[in-house]
Amino acid sequence: MTWLDDLAEKALARELPSRAEALGVLRSGDDELMDVVAAAFRVRLRWFGRRVKLNYLVNIKSGLCPEDCFYCSQRAGSAADVLKYTWLKPDEILTTSGAGVQAGAKRVCLVASGRGPTDADIVRVCGAIARFKEQHPDVEVCACLGLLSDGQAERLRQAGTTAYNHNLNTAESRYSDICTTHSYADRADTVRKAKRAGLSPCSGLIAGMGETDEELVNVVFALRELDPDSVPVNFLIPFEGTPLGGEWSLTPQRCLRILAMVRFACPDAEVRLAGGREIHLRSLQPLALHIANSIFLGDYLTSEGQPGARDLEMIADAGFTVEGARQPTLPEHRRDLVRVRRRGAGTGLPANA
Repeated sequence: MTWLDDLAEKALARELPSRAEALGVLRSGDDELMDVVAAAFRVRLRWFGRRVKLNYLVNIKSGLCPEDCFYCSQRAGSAADVLKYTWLKPDEILTTSGAGVQAGAKRVCLVASGRGPTDADIVRVCGAIARFKEQHPDVEVCACLGLLSDGQAERLRQAGTTAYNHNLNTAESRYSDICTTHSYADRADTVRKAKRAGLSPCSGLIAGMGETDEELVNVVFALRELDPDSVPVNFLIPFEGTPLGGEWSLTPQRCLRILAMVRFACPDAEVRLAGGREIHLRSLQPLALHIANSIFLGDYLTSEGQPGARDLEMIADAGFTVEGARQPTLPEHRRDLVRVRRRGAGTGLPANA
């Protein structure tokens, strides 16, 4: 057996890898990359088969945030040219989230910018969630509203909320390097509050912010200790006008290694391909589905994703099925893919090169 076989066996037993093993995944060579993916796929297959869960994100309050998270286009002082608006009306939330459900999403994520909700904000969001659940009782709702005060998680749960998202983002040792207006402890505390209230905890990370391998391992091990049901893996979207706008350190291969390390550390958690996957994984996105079992469909908070139809094609082409789908994602034949050449040799148009 190879070291990757040993690592997969440990994950299948839900045994935490050693720090050396986790670092070994991140530092594996290009000749080992497919072996890393295959070992992680064994673990993914054990708990999730070939299913892919679709999640749909709705930004219900965009920009205008007083926090200074260096990675965020909605931060205080951001010069990023993103949409800014206050709370969407309930009808707008229902219409937008309904589009995601129609496309096959099993979870709708309602996200609002800001440090955390006031009690009036909780009333507003709970009203929208209750109406959504009346129309879509079988669809999960995840709220992401920032730092929670005592009692707010319980009220969200009573309204029909399924889960609460609050990411750790990076290792505790470097949290002050990416945010000064709240702490790592504040974030961990909110995840624990959500969990105590009976909400499914959802917490992940952002890779590509200049962190070291050791710091990546630290945050993933901390997530394992929190034991969230869902672990979104975001890859930094370097928005111009933010402090990390010039940070382009990720490669598709690096992203696959990070995903695999998360899978080995959190073997039975829903590992979700989140923001930045199109930018950094690029043509290797289908390969990432062999590690992650969940994706966001379509757009993100302030950036556009690839079209939802392409997400569905990618899932089917990679041999996976959409969770809860009643029919194949693609028709048997794709005549639209056959195109007669009209450029290059024999024409007056430039060649496709």
